[in-house]
Amino acid sequence: MNRTSRRQLLKASLGMPVILSVPRLRGSENSGVVEATFAASQQWVQVGGRFGYLYTYNGQVPGPVIEAKPGDEVRITLRNDLPEPTNLHFHGLHIPSTGNADNVMLRVPPGQSQEYSFTIPANHPSGTFWYHPHVHGSAARQVSRGLAGAFLIRNPEDSVPEITQAPEALVVLQDFALDGGGRPVEPNMMDRMLGREGVLVTATGALRPEFEVARDGWLRLRIVNASSSRFYRLRIEEHPMLVVASDGGYLPRPELREEVLLTPGERVEVMVPGSRVPGVYRLLSLPYNRGGMGMMMGGNNTSASFEVARLRYGSLADSTWSLPESLVRIDGLPEPAVRRVFQLGQGMGMGMMGGGMNFTINGRTFSEARIDVRAKLNDVEEWEFVNPSSMDHPMHIHTNPFQVVRGGSWTGWKDTVLVKAGSRVAVRSAFRDYEGVSPYHCHILDHEDQGMMGMLEIAGADH
Repeated sequence: MNRTSRRQLLKASLGMPVILSVPRLRGSENSGVVEATFAASQQWVQVGGRFGYLYTYNGQVPGPVIEAKPGDEVRITLRNDLPEPTNLHFHGLHIPSTGNADNVMLRVPPGQSQEYSFTIPANHPSGTFWYHPHVHGSAARQVSRGLAGAFLIRNPEDSVPEITQAPEALVVLQDFALDGGGRPVEPNMMDRMLGREGVLVTATGALRPEFEVARDGWLRLRIVNASSSRFYRLRIEEHPMLVVASDGGYLPRPELREEVLLTPGERVEVMVPGSRVPGVYRLLSLPYNRGGMGMMMGGNNTSASFEVARLRYGSLADSTWSLPESLVRIDGLPEPAVRRVFQLGQGMGMGMMGGGMNFTINGRTFSEARIDVRAKLNDVEEWEFVNPSSMDHPMHIHTNPFQVVRGGSWTGWKDTVLVKAGSRVAVRSAFRDYEGVSPYHCHILDHEDQGMMGMLEIAGADH
């Protein structure tokens, strides 16, 4: 078998086919514009081998894949045919949080439309991002009913040919709670406090889809956790996973892992070698306990093991190669100008049966009318999330990615980080390029809806 050189890989990767099972939206090579209309509507759609009366973008679950490159102008018109207000959040993208860009304060009423328009920065890294609605109070319902889609950035400047040469498969993980007739089941109070989960779990709209890996070749899996609450503890039978990217793009080097825990909102890219005896191998989600209500309620929230997808060996690869030891350079952020502490909490609302559970940050539930943190443009800040509660909370910060500096295991850029029950995690971020107001919150979306969110205002020195 021939061993391909890095230069040959780079040349070949420019024309490699991409394995995706949902429609893609992208601009032409020369136009520099990615333009589309998304109609958000509730309709009967086939998902996971059965029909469900779900929320869809253009009649699809998940929605179309958006592909863009640095410098592209993105214009998305959202038409709302739902019976409730909705909007769009472009999760993980470093774009403005103001105007009609990634402004989650916008509301699109039923029967109306909103154009979202922004330019992908010239230095934006390659990566797997996604979009979903972000209306406070109904984010969990809208995402759990199907509103989500992948947003891929391909930057030739940080291309790693040994990765881009490989066929890739997109795995958008979603779960649904449907009754026997296919209609969504509304969660009870306990489900909302724990964070709702559905028993129907799909991978890019399918039930246990199969992806082909060439013998002695590679398969690149882009995995998005688009569930509103469910954690996925992923492992491939008899195969190592070489993690090459997380939320914010490539890692400094491939990381060999037997399993990967993916919380709501997180993404990961793994390279799977076709190095085993040809056959069919399962991509599994193993049990994970993300916490419960402790002594107050009794019990916990432990998921069961189940099959997510399958890898089937195909023909012999035309060539073979190894991954490089280094992928991209990631410099650590300097010492912060400001350090802050955020304590994550939970407590009962006004009346056990009426108000239910409140989720708080520093003792306060979310208010659109309040700015919780004021920061200076271009400052580096270190935020420590302290979680004394009995439940895990994956914390997401909009607009600016961060580096985990204490309490976590990720080495690359992130925008969502797990703060386990009884633990603390410190992250460091540089507030670059954009002024404006944007939120930070728990990405168990029921917890966000019930108050675990704050507002950050970034302003220049003249403000």
